[in-house]
Amino acid sequence: MKFAIVSDTHGNAANFKKVVSWLNKEDIKLILHAGDIGSPESLKESLEEFNGEFFGVFGNMDKDYKILIDEHNRTPRVKIEQEVMKIAIGKNTKLLTNSSELVNGKKVIAVTHFPAEAKKLAQSGNFDLVFYGHTHMAWEEKIGAPAGGSCRMINPGELAGQFYKPTFAVYDTETDKLELKILEKL
Repeated sequence: MKFAIVSDTHGNAANFKKVVSWLNKEDIKLILHAGDIGSPESLKESLEEFNGEFFGVFGNMDKDYKILIDEHNRTPRVKIEQEVMKIAIGKNTKLLTNSSELVNGKKVIAVTHFPAEAKKLAQSGNFDLVFYGHTHMAWEEKIGAPAGGSCRMINPGELAGQFYKPTFAVYDTETDKLELKILEKL
């Protein structure tokens, strides 16, 4: 299964809609958002044409919208957590209430906005992948866990285009391949 990872859209509905259009063409039906989404209105506008599900977390710039989390979560195919979202992805997607749930054959993923929290999650040894945002810079590194093994910690860059070219990532659970996509090259 392929899914998209975006971060730091900061309400840039035009860029987000370009990504949604591309995802629909590629038949990718899941977006994970690592925070700084923007207003509820910009999110609804961005996802109007999306043929899939949206899972995300709030970032530091979303603090004014945290009181609207219930409203966001009433939107069809949208689920938002305040700080950390834990997900198991395989043939379908399952939100986890804790990271020790049985998830045979699935990638166990955490999504957060802040790099320091992402690092703690990666070091816990409970996740295969941890996605984060905040720095606006695309980045990937492997983080070791105390009990052995490693976790890929990934920032897809920013979709807003405030500091760098707008980027997002696509991950394939079957091949374990991650691709960084530059919006202007779609």
